[in-house]
Amino acid sequence: MIEKQMADDRFTSRYSGSRKKGFFRGKTFVFALGLMAGAGVFIVAYLGCVYTSTDESCMMCHVHPHVESSWKLSAHVNNGSGVTVHCVDCHLPPKNHTWDYYNAKAKLGMKDVWGYFTKDSADFDWGMKSELEHAVRYIPNESCTECHKNLFPQGIDPDGITAHLYYEENEKKLDLQCISCHLDAGHHNPNYKHSKLAGIPGANAATGAVDPSSYFQEAAKVTSFANFTEQIPGTDVSFTMIAVPGGTFQMGSGEKEPFRKADESPQHKVTLSPFFMAETEVTWSQFWSFYAHTMSEGRTPPEAVYANNSNPDADAVSGPTPPFGLPDQGWGGGNRPAITMTHYAAETFCQWLSKQTGKKYRLPTEAEWEYAARGGTETSYFFPGSPKDFSNTGFMRKFFDAKTEVISDHIIYGNNSKNRTQEPDLVKANPFGLKNMLGNVMEYCADKYDPKAYGKAGNSVTDPLVTEGEEWVVRGGNYTSDAADLRASARDYSKHEAWLKTDPQQPKSIWWYSDIRGIGFRVVCEPDSTISR
Repeated sequence: MIEKQMADDRFTSRYSGSRKKGFFRGKTFVFALGLMAGAGVFIVAYLGCVYTSTDESCMMCHVHPHVESSWKLSAHVNNGSGVTVHCVDCHLPPKNHTWDYYNAKAKLGMKDVWGYFTKDSADFDWGMKSELEHAVRYIPNESCTECHKNLFPQGIDPDGITAHLYYEENEKKLDLQCISCHLDAGHHNPNYKHSKLAGIPGANAATGAVDPSSYFQEAAKVTSFANFTEQIPGTDVSFTMIAVPGGTFQMGSGEKEPFRKADESPQHKVTLSPFFMAETEVTWSQFWSFYAHTMSEGRTPPEAVYANNSNPDADAVSGPTPPFGLPDQGWGGGNRPAITMTHYAAETFCQWLSKQTGKKYRLPTEAEWEYAARGGTETSYFFPGSPKDFSNTGFMRKFFDAKTEVISDHIIYGNNSKNRTQEPDLVKANPFGLKNMLGNVMEYCADKYDPKAYGKAGNSVTDPLVTEGEEWVVRGGNYTSDAADLRASARDYSKHEAWLKTDPQQPKSIWWYSDIRGIGFRVVCEPDSTISR
């Protein structure tokens, strides 16, 4: 009996052990283990997601020196409701868009971590990262509308109602972005403003006017074809005009010029009469003087403005209405080039300047502009170097940076501008003595744009002007341009509808563009017939 009992016990033990080993090897155990592991991973991921969604976590990677203080001063924190809008509320899609939210979070998170370990924040251009072009990539529209469900809250002013009605009607069609009008909602910027401009920039804050004792009483007298300093009567503004000798040159680009485009050919001979051209683009000092003398407070119908300004017997020129926000983008006025005005505003400035000085001021023709930009040279630029060496495009740029040593001495462009216009004294003049002919801001010409204009011109023309077309010629590239687009022969044109995309006014402004910043102009003065040339 005892032996049998012992045998039974050994059998039971082996059977029990076999069952245990079978359980640990079975599908049920594997499933349970996987379930627990999955739950653990999920919990860790969730806690990680919660932690990395805190404002403190965001600021670990986003080390902008003013990121926290500007956030706390913004309407998203410093407001009357006591509600705080957190980083992820603005910079990620709404949480109820689950896939979009976590997908965007994963992508931005990996990018932030990579940047944290591989980049030096001291090398960052914080000013550029604060600009609209950068910010719009990180503020999903749906995040704005998730919080601001009522676009017509109590207290909104008539301009706000007009703007939001326009947004509702055109958001999808024109891809309108809330951040375009509310750039400082999440990070306070004292230099940003999106309301109708009040007063006259540069004027004395107490009196609303510049000290009249500094006003010029008369315009410059020009008795010979030589450089002169124009002074605008009734203002304290003066500027240099360069005497550009007449001559003949090859307009357009040769077939072997790098980055040439079809509208730059065929090359053809152009002969030009002498003219005076402004040393620099029209500055804010000059443009605000024009604005102070001609501004219209009300919404004068465009037809009435056109009728008045086309009347040679009109007593005064009708000028711009107040713009929304600060046209100088908070970059500063003074000698920086005036920007964001329409072609009509530039023409009207010339009309006013002509009346003030008794001379004939106008925009340069496209031929005059290219002739002046070349400064007597026949190469892509008026200084040594090939576009291939200076451009950021091309296969070799994956391995080697573009050359900047020579070009940066003469041009404000994408590689040295810090994403904003700069004062003209930062660059050297071309052989004619003109500054910023290439880069800084695109410049309006008097010609309409025709991509086939050169072919229609013939082999040799004198003082050409193209008067047929939909858009205006603009030349020179701007502070965002690549070197390839800054060649003396490179052509471009205005994009009137696109440049007014976010302007909610009806009718839209005839004076100011809402969606282009790098556009300006310089003036030409026709020599009096009595001057020896």
